[in-house]
Amino acid sequence: MRASTVFSSFVLLALAGVAPALPLSPFRHHSAAVKASQKAKRDASSKLVVAHHIVGNTYPYTQADWLADINLAHESGLDGFALNVGPDSWQPARVADAYQAAENSGTGFKLFMSFDMSVLPCGDASDASALTSYITTYASHPNQLTMNGRVFASTFSGSDCTFGQSSAAEGWTTQFIDQLTGSNAVHFVPAFFVDTSSFSTFDGVMDGVFNWNGGWPTELSASGLSTDLAAAIFSSSIQSELNATIGSFASDSQYVSGLSSLSSSDNGTTFIAAVSPWFYTHYGKSSYNKNFIYLSDYHLYNNRWDTIIANRDSIDVVEVITWNDYGESHYIGPIEGAQPDSQDWVDGMDHTGWLAMTNYYATAFRTGAYPAITQDQLYLWARPHAKDASAWNDTIGPPTSYQLTEDLLWAVVFATEPGTVTLTTSSTSSSTVAVGAGVTQLLMDLADGAGMAGTLTRNGQTVLAVDPGDAYTFTTTPEFYNFNAFVAYATSG
Repeated sequence: MRASTVFSSFVLLALAGVAPALPLSPFRHHSAAVKASQKAKRDASSKLVVAHHIVGNTYPYTQADWLADINLAHESGLDGFALNVGPDSWQPARVADAYQAAENSGTGFKLFMSFDMSVLPCGDASDASALTSYITTYASHPNQLTMNGRVFASTFSGSDCTFGQSSAAEGWTTQFIDQLTGSNAVHFVPAFFVDTSSFSTFDGVMDGVFNWNGGWPTELSASGLSTDLAAAIFSSSIQSELNATIGSFASDSQYVSGLSSLSSSDNGTTFIAAVSPWFYTHYGKSSYNKNFIYLSDYHLYNNRWDTIIANRDSIDVVEVITWNDYGESHYIGPIEGAQPDSQDWVDGMDHTGWLAMTNYYATAFRTGAYPAITQDQLYLWARPHAKDASAWNDTIGPPTSYQLTEDLLWAVVFATEPGTVTLTTSSTSSSTVAVGAGVTQLLMDLADGAGMAGTLTRNGQTVLAVDPGDAYTFTTTPEFYNFNAFVAYATSG
């Protein structure tokens, strides 16, 4: 079924020529009544949900910090962390703390290495020793993730790494795979950025593949638009493209098909699908030199999860991108540790609301059935300034494809029973909508100089309220560009 998606009466509706109550998107609504008899069976499924954890942002971490992350992640429905490691000399010590904390947690929380080959050296045979050392150190650790009796390992990038050999395939085979035998043998599922038709080149190396870019509609770009996107977004052609793109499984299907060319060394290939709530990065040319967004509007996190659940038979592992990559704004964990000079667009921009809703979807992926909604929940998120605003003190400029975004408040309600949701974005702008039991997606326009708030009422009583107050204000005159999102939420009980 389509979701109940409510649009406020503003310019986009006028352009679309439709009434606010019409469902203009393919988003789904999940009925609590239908799902009420289903119970989560977290330990009864071989399917896993993990989050990508950037070790490079954990310089000040202690074991206690790792333990706090692991406990919070476990409570939020995650089964493990993919530990993204780079070349810093201090990172092995943080990895050791993570494994010890996982064991101390008593949760069975799993960890595995995700080698960041975009920064790790891989041009010489000796470079592979850093990778194999991680594997041999934790191969027998009780919290090491294994698959088919082998040590699970992944990467970010790495398809061009030769380790001093004649090709990347030979390099990975001779300097990594062949070096790890017996109890150290690996089940290797990298995120190689290669065309799926070339997977066969890595037969004998890859035991599966991680479709990293599947988490966002990366193919959508504002370049080449001849009309204002705000005016065109609900035209039949643009809407059709969005319907086919937001949360799409198209690229994943290509990856799954490409796996047929691999003959896994342990008789089983693995597909990792990505899910992510956002993407914005704003580094100038004197820094990392990346300043762009991927379209993350239209309730991307919720709808991507729904797509994953609908295609769960093709997926072995879901990897949330990310727990703590602040530089690219797709973190769902608390803002802590050491930021990579991303404070200008991260500080004060809480995302833990997305983490709070993750358990619902993670449970549905593992079990194949959406769980009963036992607590009312209301989530609100939005960007802090108008997309067309000119930041008066920003020397970097607006991000590439900023035109794709919309100046809207996005909301999702998880309701145990029918009720009424009121969204407010200024003292003179509010919208009241009747919602059914289940998950309903809502949105409305934002107002300059004002914030966001929402309530869920039932039988004349306020069940819960969300009001971040001065923590969030939408403006048309920002000092710096910030296309990150602020997330606020409340849960009954």
